[in-house]
Amino acid sequence: MTAPFLNHRLRLAARVIAGGGLVAYPTEAVYGLGCDPWNRAAVMRLLALKRRDPAKGLILIAARPEQLVPFVAWLPPQRMAVILASWPGPHTWLLPVRPETPDWLSGRFDTLAVRVTNHPLAAGLCRACGGAIVSTSANVAERPPARSAFGVRRGLPGGPDLILVGACGGADRPSSIRDGRTGRVLRP
Repeated sequence: MTAPFLNHRLRLAARVIAGGGLVAYPTEAVYGLGCDPWNRAAVMRLLALKRRDPAKGLILIAARPEQLVPFVAWLPPQRMAVILASWPGPHTWLLPVRPETPDWLSGRFDTLAVRVTNHPLAAGLCRACGGAIVSTSANVAERPPARSAFGVRRGLPGGPDLILVGACGGADRPSSIRDGRTGRVLRP
């Protein structure tokens, strides 16, 4: 894919997200489904499409840690050093939510799952959007996640408004999830 075409696709995907739409895109292991985290209607549409319980909360991805600052509070320096050293990469951390973080993102929790992605298309999409985006696997809850654009189309009929086609990063399974305060692994 040539750089001008890729940049055009990323800008188009960012416009879809800014307009309240849903975009599917490759991540480190599976296709993700994303939207504007501040847009309640978009998040509710995403949750309905996935048939996901809103109380479970969601993951946000970013191209750089600063894009997560509007949503989560940093922990003490020694804990943040461990977290920041793991990024970018397939490592999701639970960090305390800021008071202004919408509960449609954190669900029933006082933390939010966040990751700085190292996948070039997912990170490029965050840069094109100018901030973090929702990132949940592109599948109906309890079904296997999609690993291709075809898998997204097949598994989420009538689904995203745009699919950013590309290869997943090659990881065998979705990112690990750890508690930022303790380092405890919640999902290997």
